[in-house]
Amino acid sequence: MRPMRIFAAALVIGAALAAPLRAETAAQITVTGEGQVEAAPDMATLTLGVTTQGATAAAAMADNSAQLATVLARLKAAGIADTDLQTTGLSLNPNWQQDPAGAAPKIDGYIATNMLTVRIRALDKVGAVLEAAIGDGANTFNGISFGLADQTPALNEARRRAVTDAMARAALLAGAAGVRLGPVVSIQEGGGMGGPMPMFRMDAAAASPVPVAAGAVTTMASVTMVFSIQP
Repeated sequence: MRPMRIFAAALVIGAALAAPLRAETAAQITVTGEGQVEAAPDMATLTLGVTTQGATAAAAMADNSAQLATVLARLKAAGIADTDLQTTGLSLNPNWQQDPAGAAPKIDGYIATNMLTVRIRALDKVGAVLEAAIGDGANTFNGISFGLADQTPALNEARRRAVTDAMARAALLAGAAGVRLGPVVSIQEGGGMGGPMPMFRMDAAAASPVPVAAGAVTTMASVTMVFSIQP
């Protein structure tokens, strides 16, 4: 019978050790807080480029390169720094044409496309830069977005607001449950990101001058906080 008594004692001790662990795990509250900050943008990012067609691949690319060189020169003359100009897409593809009679498709020349990402740090120049680029050969325009050159101050403020929001939610829930909120057990950031930014699209052949409205950008952050709770 002695082994049975030892086994029973082990069960009692194990249950006694597990009970505080279960209680500690249960006596917590987890909330997620969110914070956001709106600010006027101080930078615009354009995606534009040149699309050309030629009888041969070499002709299409040569024409494209010549037009893009003119666009780049005009952008630099408008005050855009080299570090704010980046090639983000370069392609050369055959222009397939379907035969109406049902024969196999044939290549009718080649299409070359070279896309640029352009950062403009003086928003009052956005319209003029667009007008210049389009006038000098940029015939592909994929959009414009606005943002902050340095997002850190807005993001830090959004983080502070997220923590404040999480603490308020935790206090509300604890009060509704009739318990007291204890110390913070853990904080985990959910990540910060730029919120919805104004996006505009237009035909590259639009009449000048180009009207542009910057609006406001939203920076968001979230945190997940775990609090201990006391009865």
